[in-house]
Amino acid sequence: MSRRHATVAALAVAVAAPLAAGVAYAARSEPHAAQPPMAAVAVGAAEVTKGTITERTQLSGVLGYAGSYTVDHQGAPGVLTAAPRPGATIGRGGVLYRVADVPVRLLLGAVPAYRDFAYGMSAGPDVRQLERNLVAMGFDPYRRITVDRHFSAATAAAIRRWEASWGRESWQRTGRLAQGQVVFLAGPLRVTEAKVRVGAAVGPGTTVLAGTSTTRAVIAQLDTSERGTVRAGDRVEVSLPDADPIAGRVTEVGQVAAVEGGEDNSGPQGQGPPNPDLATVPLTVAVRPPRGFGLDQSPVSVDIITGTRRNVLLIPIAALLARPGGGYQVRLADGSAIKVEPGVFDESTGQVEITEGLTAGQQVEVPSP
Repeated sequence: MSRRHATVAALAVAVAAPLAAGVAYAARSEPHAAQPPMAAVAVGAAEVTKGTITERTQLSGVLGYAGSYTVDHQGAPGVLTAAPRPGATIGRGGVLYRVADVPVRLLLGAVPAYRDFAYGMSAGPDVRQLERNLVAMGFDPYRRITVDRHFSAATAAAIRRWEASWGRESWQRTGRLAQGQVVFLAGPLRVTEAKVRVGAAVGPGTTVLAGTSTTRAVIAQLDTSERGTVRAGDRVEVSLPDADPIAGRVTEVGQVAAVEGGEDNSGPQGQGPPNPDLATVPLTVAVRPPRGFGLDQSPVSVDIITGTRRNVLLIPIAALLARPGGGYQVRLADGSAIKVEPGVFDESTGQVEITEGLTAGQQVEVPSP
């Protein structure tokens, strides 16, 4: 079943209780002599009001961490002598792993480390990136570095201060960084897997670690048919297991669609084309779970607020009844039934917009609690 059809089913469930109550209403006005009388359904009244209703798209998602990264070794070949355990977090300047007991450290940036850093090297964006990290780590206390594309004497001095923090003696400090000594990633790394066991040989290009960012996020799948209704920046409410709902915001709507369940097997020999009704794109939602909520890959429910309709007629969803021949009706306080046209449903508040059939101030019957 596509998610679009599942949404229709959810609305059907939402009005199932009032429809059942409607059967009792109808039985009350059209008794049948051959059947025993049904127990009366307790009813109350609700006023038709004007107000605001929120349009929402509801999805299922998984609470995890944003981003997916791999760490490749680019230094000299050797034996992996240390690696972090899954779940460990490595920040700026931290040791990612060791080869032949030589540490490889993490710096933050978008440009990969592709050459040695040393005084006299040509200018480049990787130098600017290095200098930003040295300043951020506090190794330019006299503010002599000009953060630009040029490796200066001040840059070398900052590296020597960094080397001193590693415990190197003064005569061991070079003011240089060989390729493979540092790895640049977009942010701190949360390790999910060590790709190589400690004791195994690694060489240039070997993938040593896999991980994510340290930013909590919900990943959900959005029907491509609904992609135009959801945008980065939309407000979101996320329902967590055993915790109160939390606010979030859409940060990314995927560009590449995937087909759920593979191919549509309705064609000859099950070789039909992919069914577009099953196509989805990934949706990323930034959230801040409550302190102490550490569950990873936890299933959650996502309500995306996609629009707001103001000054519309509203009644409880529970007031809707099935109408013979299709559609919906409501029963007024005087017992008469009136056909209505529903608009937007908001299950979070239990209200539905009525676009035709009622006026503000009328009283409609609803099942009593």
